[in-house]
Amino acid sequence: MPQVKGNLVHAVLEEMHERPRTEREYPGAVKRLKPLWEQMCAKDGELLELVPEAELHDFLVDCRSLLRGYFQMENPQGFDAHKVEMYVDTVLPNGVPVRGFIDRVDIAPTGEVRVVDYKTGKKPLPRYSHSATFQMKFYALVYWRLFETIPAQLRLMYLKVMDSMFLAPSREELEYFERDLGELWAKIEGDGRSGDFRPKTSKLCDWCSFQELCPAFDGTPPEYPGWPGSTADK
Repeated sequence: MPQVKGNLVHAVLEEMHERPRTEREYPGAVKRLKPLWEQMCAKDGELLELVPEAELHDFLVDCRSLLRGYFQMENPQGFDAHKVEMYVDTVLPNGVPVRGFIDRVDIAPTGEVRVVDYKTGKKPLPRYSHSATFQMKFYALVYWRLFETIPAQLRLMYLKVMDSMFLAPSREELEYFERDLGELWAKIEGDGRSGDFRPKTSKLCDWCSFQELCPAFDGTPPEYPGWPGSTADK
């Protein structure tokens, strides 16, 4: 459910930033929730099972609250986004294939680049923020390698709590991150070719429904179908 809310809110914000500045208002954005939801359901009927009609009103109210959080955090009438939902697909110099979407890229009149990502969940506590900073550095690295410009600012916007996480990456920092990413990818490829996937246990294991398939719980994994190859090999 949280991911579905996020997808709808992202769709509304993407569409809004492509409209003239005068039309980028909270009431107008709210009015687009239901039409865009209907479009999403027309493309994927399973969404109707995830959000049945009896729950649709509360679902849209939650999405409306997330949009209000966005408008509390910034004024979209004051700037024009350079790109929204920018698709990236490349292979880094060290052979790591990368693919995904960047929510928004802003370019200031003076040339500075800002990469923005919307988050509809809770902002993580500092001790759990590693995955968030990893994602931010990942965006910065990909943008740098594609366009030869290091973003001056990375911003994660946590709409639910109306708070942001900022990062200003340096070239040295991104080079170290690229090296670490290369080591991680090499391990993934090595494990993929050998079929040796070592389980890593944590407190979250108590919530896992796949323990019967996990060696850490004396389970039996399904037969490995073999390494399918890497996009970097093509």
